[in-house]
Amino acid sequence: MVYNFSAEIIWDEEVRQYIGVVPGLPGAHTQAGTIDELHKNLQDVVRLCLEELTDEEKAELPKFIGTHTISIAV
Repeated sequence: MVYNFSAEIIWDEEVRQYIGVVPGLPGAHTQAGTIDELHKNLQDVVRLCLEELTDEEKAELPKFIGTHTISIAV
């Protein structure tokens, strides 16, 4: 089975690291000093999180549709 996830990535100036979070997958978050390293870390943490889920829990995972950018001028 192939699962597709989307990760939110931010730069944390305080720790000077990229932070990655996979919404809808409890425990799926990590950090790294480079985007390439973050990508590998995210793959590892998602794999570990999926190993902990039952088949029923996997069936209930959110289905990624896409992203939408909203711009607001204030």
